[in-house]
Amino acid sequence: MALNVAVQMDPIERINIRGDSTFALLLEAQARGHTLSYYTPERLAQVQGRVFASVQPLSVRDTLGDHFTLGEPRRIELAELDVILLRQDPPFDLAYITTTHLLERVHPNTLVVNDPAHVRNAPEKIFVNEFPDLMPPTLITRDLAEIRAFRAEHGDIVMKPLYGHGGGAVFRVTRDDLNFGSLYDMFAVTFREQWVVQAWLPAVKEGDKRIILVDGEFAGAVNRVPAPDDLRSNMVRGGSPKPTDLTPRERHICERLGPHLRARGLLLVGIDVIGDYLTEINVTSPTGIRAVRNVGGPDIARLVWDKIERKRKG
Repeated sequence: MALNVAVQMDPIERINIRGDSTFALLLEAQARGHTLSYYTPERLAQVQGRVFASVQPLSVRDTLGDHFTLGEPRRIELAELDVILLRQDPPFDLAYITTTHLLERVHPNTLVVNDPAHVRNAPEKIFVNEFPDLMPPTLITRDLAEIRAFRAEHGDIVMKPLYGHGGGAVFRVTRDDLNFGSLYDMFAVTFREQWVVQAWLPAVKEGDKRIILVDGEFAGAVNRVPAPDDLRSNMVRGGSPKPTDLTPRERHICERLGPHLRARGLLLVGIDVIGDYLTEINVTSPTGIRAVRNVGGPDIARLVWDKIERKRKG
């Protein structure tokens, strides 16, 4: 069953194909005979309730430095498509939110993966707070008194932007860290929204596990071990991918989340687990597909497209 597929993503010439999950999904779609089109978010337009984009035919190949070919742009109505992959990276700002409102106009007749309304309503560091018993002690605020009280209770803490991504601006603050006041001032000037404050988890030295769920079911995992001189395990920050298995606690976390993800139409999700604690539920443009495959895990791109094709047949 050949599908007419478009991908809404960041500029394709900038991606690192060795680790890019969107690229893995595109390779698999092309291998199955689906027709691919490409556009970036600024090409969207809504006219009298109908949504259009200037798209370009796309072909991909797993060759560094020569990984894509684009055809001539043409304006189409998105309702003509079978599937749209919503794969632009954060920041999850008003520009991102606006695209979800536009894509909501065509979903589900055109299947948008992930469901744009629930992408909008489930930011990674907020959605996860629906499961407080699975999380480390967590505070969302920009109030200095709240942070001081939390720090007095828990000692070492981690501060990070509520809508950050890729490990940017993540800081560990020890109980007696004299930089705390300056860090608070910097956050207060830089970020208008609240930020996340969590109890420090020493287990992060052993890795921050990225677990991928497809339609609410465990699909694969990779353990991201931080560099010796960094607390962040994100691979874009120097983390090393290692093969891993799930612990009973991690299986329990997946089982708890699965029905909620399926109910929201969040077909491809990446969760982050440190030690026994769930820290994030990534729904905007989850990564890790190629990293799992590179450490000997399953081909998650195939699982995703199996699910998409089944949903389109249904």
